[in-house]
Amino acid sequence: MILSPFEWSIAKRYMLPGRSEAVIALVAGISITVVMLSVAMLVIVMSVMNGFRYELLDRITGLNGHAVIVAYGGRLDNWEEVLEEVRNTPGVTRASPLIEKPLLVTYNGSAEGIFVRGNTPEDIERLSPNVLAGDLSTLATDERNVAIGSRLQQNLGIRLGDTITIVNPQGRPTPFGTMPRQIGYTVTAVFEVGLYDFDERFVVMPIPNAQTLLMTGDTIGTIEVQTEDPDRVNEILQPIADSLSGRAQVSSWEQMNASLFEALQVERVAMFFALSIIVLVAAFNILSSLVMLVRSKTRDIAIIRTMGATRRSLMKIFVTTGSVIGVIGTVAGLGLGFVVLYFRNGIAKGLSTVFGVDVWDPSVRFLSELPARTDPFDVLFIAGMAMGLSFLATLYPAYRASNTDPVEVLRYE
Repeated sequence: MILSPFEWSIAKRYMLPGRSEAVIALVAGISITVVMLSVAMLVIVMSVMNGFRYELLDRITGLNGHAVIVAYGGRLDNWEEVLEEVRNTPGVTRASPLIEKPLLVTYNGSAEGIFVRGNTPEDIERLSPNVLAGDLSTLATDERNVAIGSRLQQNLGIRLGDTITIVNPQGRPTPFGTMPRQIGYTVTAVFEVGLYDFDERFVVMPIPNAQTLLMTGDTIGTIEVQTEDPDRVNEILQPIADSLSGRAQVSSWEQMNASLFEALQVERVAMFFALSIIVLVAAFNILSSLVMLVRSKTRDIAIIRTMGATRRSLMKIFVTTGSVIGVIGTVAGLGLGFVVLYFRNGIAKGLSTVFGVDVWDPSVRFLSELPARTDPFDVLFIAGMAMGLSFLATLYPAYRASNTDPVEVLRYE
């Protein structure tokens, strides 16, 4: 829609109402503000929801792989052969043996439930970027050294070099009954991966040490699998699932966290629907401001018609006036949304300080910091929706203006 110089000059005058139309200017300003805030909120909420999902998925799959093969009874016979078969499966990028068992840790009179995690040296090394203190190279099979999560360290007041006692209730039988197995380990590293439960519960050690603690011999019960495409993990591992039927179960990240990710998807759709209503409200504000403008400019419109302006020209003038309001509000909203996302963690901390409430509680949110991931397609859809609704809101007032009868309006002038 290209405007002639005459049409553009009239549209500019209507975009900036004079003092006599202060109410119209106020309504137009409110319309821009509402569009800006609604677009900003949609961008912020969608980015945070996307960030939460992708960050959670990335960290969960980074710790447990895209799938795990868990043996029935906790022991996988001929696990070396099974591991080799998994590694040779097309689409599998990595497969590692794993031991994971819930136990109890005691330190200085305090006790916490933990998960002992036995990893290969390669898997332990992958924790290096997350180490806050200490050295993972000290986790050798001939040493009773462990790495613990930062939250567990804080909860028990543990320092590097302290000795913790891990209790395995499945101890050895004695004449006085079964005595729990208790082994002391030196804490030589502290890590933080950003997943609250992992940082609070997990104790990492080499696989041979975990086998000694659990008295399982040279066996494992779990194989961790990484694939080239997490969305096709079930398809990739279907041959393995068929091969191990009756011996082990293959569980993908979707199955292990189905309720969590389904809840996130439902919440994302619900939030988008709720916030989209605000964009609709903004469109009605634009409609009301244009209706008021048309009513106040009825005489001017009649004069313009008598001077030769066509109905099409009037339609273009008022559609442009309202659409510019929508465009300005949309662009300002995108800018505001990106600024808030950039400073999101600082804003969350500030709100927590002001209101005395932990806005982002990692014990509830799983992640230590507020994540965000902006999807360009979401941004384009939000901007398109805001400008589209703004355009639709201009059609009725523009139609009313174009149908103004100059004879009726100027009859008594």
